[in-house]
Amino acid sequence: MRLRTSKKAEETLKTLQSLLHLQPNVLIRLAVAMSLNDGEAVDETENTDTSGLELNRATLTGDFDSVFKVLVTEHANRQLEDDEYFPRLFKAPMERGLDMLQDEYQYAGNYGKFIMQLASLGEAV
Repeated sequence: MRLRTSKKAEETLKTLQSLLHLQPNVLIRLAVAMSLNDGEAVDETENTDTSGLELNRATLTGDFDSVFKVLVTEHANRQLEDDEYFPRLFKAPMERGLDMLQDEYQYAGNYGKFIMQLASLGEAV
């Protein structure tokens, strides 16, 4: 299965990749986790733009696919079919999470402070 990002998400990924030297799949995993950790509902109908990158599910979630499916299912607060989970319900927290990651980086100002900030977010869970 494949997911197509929005053009904005593609540009955000490129920016973050150049600043942080992390691969897109790692950035997307961080973004989804950050977005779901936020606790706010994510509107899966909000972003219908699919003019960005085309990414493979196995590349995005890797060995953690079942973990991400449980997290997204829990966040949705209902049982999800596999085709509903990915790409539709995976994309919404990914898109929001990428914006959140970029905001965190801008707030931190550099790589070291950004990593420390991400670590402190994990401690709050």
